[in-house]
Amino acid sequence: MKTSLYQLAKLEVLSVVNLTKDAIHIHIGMLVFVCWIVLFRKSIRSFKSLIPVLVVVLIMEGFDLRDDYNTFGFFRWSASLHDIANAMFWPFLLVFFSKTYLIKTK
Repeated sequence: MKTSLYQLAKLEVLSVVNLTKDAIHIHIGMLVFVCWIVLFRKSIRSFKSLIPVLVVVLIMEGFDLRDDYNTFGFFRWSASLHDIANAMFWPFLLVFFSKTYLIKTK
């Protein structure tokens, strides 16, 4: 089976940054979250700030699921859910803590 361009790009990024796949998902989730808040001046206290993270992660997981099906003949749902949880964990906690005033915001 031929490796997709998406998977080749992921492998190239992993070789350059020298991080695990789990760490990359965490970093991507935080990067999208922080960029959304800073670039578009959105509130860290709004759960709506998690939507861009979820959209990006779901797109990435869609490619992964397609490639899993092409490679293994089935979808690896547990791996995808694991990746989604990794990417959403810290952004969710930041919103939650700021919303409950455990993190002070303006």
